Amino acid sequence: MTLKCINPSDLPPQQTYTQVVVATGSKLVFVSGQEPEDINGNLVGHGDLAAQARQVYANLGRALAAADARPEQVARITIYVVNYERDECLPIIEEARKTLFGDHKPADVVLGVTSLSPGYLIEVDAIAVID
Repeated sequence: MTLKCINPSDLPPQQTYTQVVVATGSKLVFVSGQEPEDINGNLVGHGDLAAQARQVYANLGRALAAADARPEQVARITIYVVNYERDECLPIIEEARKTLFGDHKPADVVLGVTSLSPGYLIEVDAIAVID
């Protein structure tokens, strides 16, 4: 499996994601949106975006492991955030994201949404490419 991360010089520079990811591999892994729930399905961190983001990325890591995929094999993620305010939310999300991905920066989309499940502030899905 190979991911080639490209940030073209004629697009705005990005610190938290890669503009283009070219993936080669033999197996695609599609991970459903991971919510801020513990193993029993209980909401973690009611009203706390940071706690919820940490839980979401921890759950995403476990989902990837179940498919024998590693975080560095993730080509793309979609991040859904309730009442998304870029300057306020992005640093919180990025801190949690680094706990799973470290320096790996998959392509991403951040979508501000009106609501998720009651009390849920963030959800993240992923696509990984593995051999």
